Amino acid sequence: MSEIAKIVIYGPESTGKTTLCQTLANHYQTNWVPEFAREYLQEKWDRFKKKCDKEDLLFIAKKQIETENKFIKTANKYLFCDTNVLILRVWSELYFDGYCHPHILSLIESIKYDLYMLTDIDVPWEQDDLRDMPHQRELLYNHHKQLLEYYGFKYITLKGSHKVRLQKAIDEIDALF
Repeated sequence: MSEIAKIVIYGPESTGKTTLCQTLANHYQTNWVPEFAREYLQEKWDRFKKKCDKEDLLFIAKKQIETENKFIKTANKYLFCDTNVLILRVWSELYFDGYCHPHILSLIESIKYDLYMLTDIDVPWEQDDLRDMPHQRELLYNHHKQLLEYYGFKYITLKGSHKVRLQKAIDEIDALF
């Protein structure tokens, strides 16, 4: 494990990742890394009414990693990441006919994280400009889980209300680190 434990909050759209990430960072008085893609793609939607395309993925990966590298410098024991580049493989495979750029695949394997927290789909789905798969939540969840298992990444699953998820996350972090 590195000096700063890197913990990824990971899962399908609208499963409470950002809220959990912010709450955990507040609890442990440390930094959290926002999902770069969300801000970038929201601006793209607002300006051009366009969603993510294949050409966006490498740029998103680069900026996500830059942001992580920036925030880890001032983190306090933990760095919570509101997803990471692994999500780009999910998007690539589901939205772009299974293709994932080799550089993204390389980044997934080369950048190490200490723990993934997979958020379950047992919370209500909320509409926004970027979310578009409300009826395929189980497919998305299973795909996220399969990738964690494929790579052999250490993960736990978080289910239940925000309060229940938060307590399980805190218990796991305190026990592991």
